[in-house]
Amino acid sequence: MRKVRANERGGGSIGALAVLLVLATVAVVGFLGNRKDAAPVVDLTVLPGSSTQTTIAAAPLDPEPFGGTDGLVVHPRTQTALYSAPDAEPFAKIGPTQFGPTWLPVVSKLDGWLQVLLPSKPNRSTGWVRDEGLDRASSAYLIRVHTGSRTIELFENGKSLGSWKAGVGAKATPTPSGRTFLLGSIVDSKRSASPIVLPLGAHSPTLDTFGGGPGTVAIHGWPRPDVFGAAISAGCVRVPKVALSKLQKVPLGTLVLIDGK
Repeated sequence: MRKVRANERGGGSIGALAVLLVLATVAVVGFLGNRKDAAPVVDLTVLPGSSTQTTIAAAPLDPEPFGGTDGLVVHPRTQTALYSAPDAEPFAKIGPTQFGPTWLPVVSKLDGWLQVLLPSKPNRSTGWVRDEGLDRASSAYLIRVHTGSRTIELFENGKSLGSWKAGVGAKATPTPSGRTFLLGSIVDSKRSASPIVLPLGAHSPTLDTFGGGPGTVAIHGWPRPDVFGAAISAGCVRVPKVALSKLQKVPLGTLVLIDGK
């Protein structure tokens, strides 16, 4: 029987060790490569928050202010950084609550990033968020406000659920045009004019405040029918009770398109 020499046994051990070293190196390189793709740590404490109370001049404006969406809406579970573009520096943050939970319509998507409409000034503000740490939903609804004909329409999956005369902003205090979204739903029996108020992610272009608030435009009712079809409000959209009851059922984040038709 042939005897195995010591150097032959050692050569086999060295070869096995070399293979292990190569595999370990590949694993480390792969790990480091993945770390390059990881989101950098952002100090959220130094970023301004996007809300109806704030103005964030660095926010990019909506590139398609009268365009539609596919209905995707997202909810940030925690304070989330906002970016002017994918992989750019963050300029602000958005929290999980505004008037209730924050649901934002997605207007664009790009490789793990989502562009959303924001509730802060100026009107038509947007921001990019990483597509992580978000709850997703889809709204089949669309609200259209026409300040020229002074009407409001509600659609579900492209089918009309109704069209009503509405009171819109007066000439000196117009209802802002462009696409915005249903930001909240407030029920307050102490409000005599309308116990139900549906704030939008848009603001009066001429008033910094009204009713003690920051000038946020809303859809709400009105006790007198003579305002419906008139340009009479401080910027809000006043609607009949039957319209408000249907609009109140629309999920937060639903797109609202306001034009001059």
